[in-house]
Amino acid sequence: MIDRVTIRVQGGNGGSGAVSFRREKYVPKGGPDGGDGGNGGSVWLLVDRSLNTLSDFRRRRVYRADKGGNGEGGKRHGARGAEMVIPVPEGTIVRRVSEDGDPEIIGDLTEDGQRLLVARGGRGGKGNVHFATSTNRAPRIAERGGKGEEADLLLDLKLISDVGITGLPNAGKSTLLRAVSAARPKVADYPFTTLEPALGVVEVGYGTMVLADIPGLIEGAHEGAGLGEDFLRHVERTRVLIHIVDGSHPHPEEDIATINAELRAYSEALSVKRQVVAVNKLDLPEVRKQAASIAETLRGLGVEPLFISAATGEGVPALLDRVMAALAEERAVEEETPAAATTVLRPRGRAPRFLLTERDGMFEVDGSVLRALVERLTGDSDEARAEIRRRLVRLGVAGALKRAGVKPGDRIRVAGVEMDWHG
Repeated sequence: MIDRVTIRVQGGNGGSGAVSFRREKYVPKGGPDGGDGGNGGSVWLLVDRSLNTLSDFRRRRVYRADKGGNGEGGKRHGARGAEMVIPVPEGTIVRRVSEDGDPEIIGDLTEDGQRLLVARGGRGGKGNVHFATSTNRAPRIAERGGKGEEADLLLDLKLISDVGITGLPNAGKSTLLRAVSAARPKVADYPFTTLEPALGVVEVGYGTMVLADIPGLIEGAHEGAGLGEDFLRHVERTRVLIHIVDGSHPHPEEDIATINAELRAYSEALSVKRQVVAVNKLDLPEVRKQAASIAETLRGLGVEPLFISAATGEGVPALLDRVMAALAEERAVEEETPAAATTVLRPRGRAPRFLLTERDGMFEVDGSVLRALVERLTGDSDEARAEIRRRLVRLGVAGALKRAGVKPGDRIRVAGVEMDWHG
């Protein structure tokens, strides 16, 4: 099962605005009519209940939305880029990986149809019709389209199920799931037969529940031993645990202690989950003979076990009845418990619009807003530089330069582009 992958998502770039002028018969001096570029498409994640694995991401790791169309003459705007929608299973936790490699949770997708925006498309550039002024009626500049957002995402799947079946390897977890549902996990007489979790829907009377067969855990699983660490995360979303114990082992109580220790070491929340203990393999004569002594030992530890044979079905109906009752109690508690306050992901504080520094005798202004401004204005022309200067005034850069002592005629550097300052 593929339940943890890293993908790259890229929003589409915005289309560029057009430099165009109206050219019609009897209109010798038509004004600018360059249309705007279309916005780039965004990338979304969409929860699809029919999925239960991230295996599709093995074949594709980069997802790009369509770019916006370029503007054209006649004030025709470019087409908006198509969005990219990526289906993911319920229970997918989405983390954005920062430049220093630290993942930050940006979404926990648990409901069918839930959407999450992960890469916004770039804004379309303005055509030259927007740059006409009373002193420049024929502007020959337009904006390039903005770049779409890019991000590396870590997708981590935690299966959503009502009941998790846990226990040591070869205890009979998969056999039980096969016996009570239509799921068909692999069954064999050796440890670690199950290499990935399997889900099955079980009907008990008029009710249903979803069971997850969690692959066998061993001592040290929370530290990565065996297959445990990869699968312990799937136990976290369950409400009740069926703890399967192999009755043919000499000390079943030690097996229980081993699993519970691993659950506790991985997460304190796992150690307090409701458990129903089922001693399996009652069809073996030696287990049936020792059932009374096993029950006495476990009761001494505060455990009231059920005895079953997953292979023959003996005792399984009673087990399902007890699990369904426990599940009903847990659901009732959840309904009575006030909903936790909704976690609001707030944007980080806004960075300064620009920074003014002096380097090698030249004043330099820089910042994300200014870099985007320089990137979007097309051409290395006097008009483009004049437009940059006008926008610097609106952004407050002109006042900052004046206070810093910059005089008309001095050379300045704006986001890496040198120009004369006219004041």
